[in-house]
Amino acid sequence: MSEIIKVGMADLKTCVSPDGLTTLGLGSCIGIAIRDPITKIGGLAHIMLPDSTAIRNAGQNIAKFADTGIAELVRQMEKRGAVRARMTAKIAGGATMFSFQGKSDLVQVGQRNAEASIKKLKELNIPIIAQDTGKNYGRTVIFYPETGDYVIRAVGRAESVI
Repeated sequence: MSEIIKVGMADLKTCVSPDGLTTLGLGSCIGIAIRDPITKIGGLAHIMLPDSTAIRNAGQNIAKFADTGIAELVRQMEKRGAVRARMTAKIAGGATMFSFQGKSDLVQVGQRNAEASIKKLKELNIPIIAQDTGKNYGRTVIFYPETGDYVIRAVGRAESVI
């Protein structure tokens, strides 16, 4: 029997099919789903901020940041037997949850999270094969490493699969 493993905010987890992974409440946060299609090993990171080097004492929670969280997720997947050369990624989230007059970096954290996630995945040579980012609504996601389906749910919107 399969299990859907919960990934908290500023958290990451790995699993092997038929298990899946879910995270709730992706507003400006990004959910990065990575899978090795041969081993069916998958991982999901729920990152909150783009760059650990901009924050003092960032080392206390590496899963919180795109630069450190994605690298750690890949490391944990490789430890379980996944091969980086086969990995693909899907990302969701990065919404602009509040609209203000200014376009300060603080307000644009969702966009910055998406950009940082894309940059880190590119550095790791992991292609992004689908994404659902931006806009102005939160998302809950479920990732199935067996098929690679990344189910996206948002209040008042039809469920989608990328």
